Amino acid sequence: MEFNSRSPLHSPLPSSLPISRRHFVQTVGAALAGTPLLGATELLRAGQPEKTSPSAPEPLVKKLYESFTPDQKSKVCFNWDHKDKHGLLRQHIRANWNITEPIVNSDFFSKDQQELIESIFFGHFDPSWHQKIRKQLQDDQGGYGEDQSIAIFGTPGTDQFQFVMTGRHTTVRCDGDSAEHLAFGGPIFYGHAADDFNEKANHPGNIFWEQALKANHVYQILDGKQREVALIPKAPAETKIQFKKSAKEIAGLQISDMTGDQKQEMQKVLNSLIEPFRTSDQSEVKKCIKTQGGLDQCRIAFYQSGDIGDDQVWDNWRLEGPAFVWHYRGAPHVHVWVNISDDPQTQIIAS
Repeated sequence: MEFNSRSPLHSPLPSSLPISRRHFVQTVGAALAGTPLLGATELLRAGQPEKTSPSAPEPLVKKLYESFTPDQKSKVCFNWDHKDKHGLLRQHIRANWNITEPIVNSDFFSKDQQELIESIFFGHFDPSWHQKIRKQLQDDQGGYGEDQSIAIFGTPGTDQFQFVMTGRHTTVRCDGDSAEHLAFGGPIFYGHAADDFNEKANHPGNIFWEQALKANHVYQILDGKQREVALIPKAPAETKIQFKKSAKEIAGLQISDMTGDQKQEMQKVLNSLIEPFRTSDQSEVKKCIKTQGGLDQCRIAFYQSGDIGDDQVWDNWRLEGPAFVWHYRGAPHVHVWVNISDDPQTQIIAS
């Protein structure tokens, strides 16, 4: 069961947000990757223009790691292969958890370190999604950094490291391709409870609901026989995102059995799913799918269970292939679990 001790704020953020010192440093993340850390005032005086997109998070992870004291490293840094009772800690995936105890916006981290962490975090996402991600964090956690924690595995700057940030409805990673075969560096999770824990049928204010509407549009243009194959009575457990041992075990309608127009709409669904993330992660997802035979080798399934409002706009659905799982659970609010590789034998999820 999901639990959040904080009282989430449900009012949407204004369209124009004031630029905080942290946010300013995030927008000039490219400068941070190769120059000494400057405060916002110093950058303004230097006359450096605001960037439209942040730099890659990986160089900033190295800068952050090198700024840690021995005590900080002892609490948030681990060996590459560090394990707990579940397995590799860097491959854990949950809907609501903190990978370490120190909270990002606590005095455990210096202000400069907090700014670097914010730049790293937002570097995972396409700039067009930054305001939406801030809204999700406001609704779910009371704001960015208020209930999030980080961990670094391995040694940044080498060919074996990973940064992981967690919190309610958040598990993101960056690793400079240290984790072989895996998109996003491993399984990720995102979600949103915009208006309430139990959202209404149209999910007002949910930043990810548009993804479900695009998938449901595909269902609407299927013929009767296709719908019979695509529509399944009960959804699997949302955490079950391990790759199937055989393609025959994957339920739903195979994309190769769709018409040309239907396939075009499925491509739009995939584009919508990867749109929030940085360009390099989008490319890696596409590369993994191509290696496994393309979108044609995937199946889409819609689930009758959890249909909020009984309106046949399916809240729960899944796009799945030989080494691809994008599980969308929309009831009672949005949870999305993602596991993608170019090798179906890659099974290292710990949950």
